[in-house]
Amino acid sequence: MSPKTGTIDSPVIDVIDPAVYEAGGIPHEQFRWLRDHDPVHWHTDPNPSVPGFWAVTRHEDVTWVSRHPELFSSHTRTAMFEEFTDDEIALYGQMMLFQDPPDHTRLRSMVNKGFTPRMIKKLEGHIRAICNELIDAAAPLGECDFVEHFAAPLPLYTICEILGAPLADREKIFTWSNTLVAFNDPEFIGDKSESIACAAEFMGWATELRERRMREPGDDIATKLVQPDADGTTLTVEEFQLFVLMLSIAGNETTRTATAGGMQALFEHPDQWDLLKANPALLPTAVEEIVRWVSPINQFRRTATQDTELGGRQIRAGDKVVLFYGSANRDERVFEDPFRFDITRDPNPQLGFGGGGPHFCLGTHLARMNLKMIFETVSSRMPDIRPAGPARRLRSNFVNGTKDMPVRFTPSNH
Repeated sequence: MSPKTGTIDSPVIDVIDPAVYEAGGIPHEQFRWLRDHDPVHWHTDPNPSVPGFWAVTRHEDVTWVSRHPELFSSHTRTAMFEEFTDDEIALYGQMMLFQDPPDHTRLRSMVNKGFTPRMIKKLEGHIRAICNELIDAAAPLGECDFVEHFAAPLPLYTICEILGAPLADREKIFTWSNTLVAFNDPEFIGDKSESIACAAEFMGWATELRERRMREPGDDIATKLVQPDADGTTLTVEEFQLFVLMLSIAGNETTRTATAGGMQALFEHPDQWDLLKANPALLPTAVEEIVRWVSPINQFRRTATQDTELGGRQIRAGDKVVLFYGSANRDERVFEDPFRFDITRDPNPQLGFGGGGPHFCLGTHLARMNLKMIFETVSSRMPDIRPAGPARRLRSNFVNGTKDMPVRFTPSNH
């Protein structure tokens, strides 16, 4: 469909081309114009054979859509911008990320038990130890890639820890995750067949993990997931596979992206870096501001289940609706001076963990702890860390990622 009315003459708008993000990050000027003039904007699709989509850019509207799954479905065509085949939708539709209530509610209630604040608190010592090990390995070098030595390994080690998976498998998880998420970046993937083969390998690995945990229970989330619930319900093999796939990708990519993007933001705002080093008590608000500023996941899609209205626009049943968190997190209607990076910002209703509703990020507590720990250890043990060259961005409209970020610091053997 194509809307017939309502648009104001606009600059050229393209907020979906991966090359835009690779070259300059989130196209904030375009998003600012959209928030002011056309907050629910009909956008053509880069594939001319595919209908366009509604780009939702204001905080209020992103939150509204997120909290009304009965109107905006994650299941109908999945929550991904890319268009999948019916067979792919049937498979991926069993993944919690791509479900609506009540199926989503049932699955989420089964996995929530592994992600309570109390369960995550038990990991604090492990995560702090991992951060210190990463510093120990990098400290003598004097110069390294921040993504390779810090941002990438921290979530991988953490995921292996909470799944009870061998640490030796972390490189496989890293490769699978890169291939499945960075599908627009030729450095990581050649074509879609590679992605399909990668998903199959990953799910085979998850099956082995499930079987091992059924034979040898441990104190980890994988063990909890193979055990019957209070009413005797267990996850099916495919539900377990897809949950491990989702956790490994979501937990890896988002924390890695926020860590690298947060370090970049602190480099670009040295007054805030100095403030954080002098005041470690600011770490909780600093983490929230990093997530707002970076917006690790740029967008998710929904599909309208019926005719409705959003932001003064008539949305038709079946329309593709795309939520842009990077835009919502700079909305002047919600954030005072949103283009100022301020680690003391409070309140900070950032949408980096989603806009609320059933799909609010399951791993929020874990992500916050990971970020708090890495910036606590880096600020205390590498206080003079600084850029050693330009960072390179991921070619993706989905993950606001950094491929590499050269840094230097005073070498140390302690």
